[in-house]
Amino acid sequence: MDRNVNIITDLNENRIVLINDIIFKGKRNVNWKDVEEYLKQYVDEFFEIADTKDVIYIGSDLPDEYANSNYTHRLKGASAKAKANAA
Repeated sequence: MDRNVNIITDLNENRIVLINDIIFKGKRNVNWKDVEEYLKQYVDEFFEIADTKDVIYIGSDLPDEYANSNYTHRLKGASAKAKANAA
């Protein structure tokens, strides 16, 4: 899947990922079921961490855990939107 993201480097040589395709915007409350459905498309895929070259696997438990944790349900406003879009 193509994503509209950029990786830039700050003055300390730290990499920063800029996510330009905000999916969950303009909503007062985040619909966590939508976030869970979005994450399901990545289940059973492998990704490489750019800095360490570690390979991670996205398991079937991630969408439910990410969208339905106790911590997630306490988030409100900008913090909730930031977590939803970090998916």
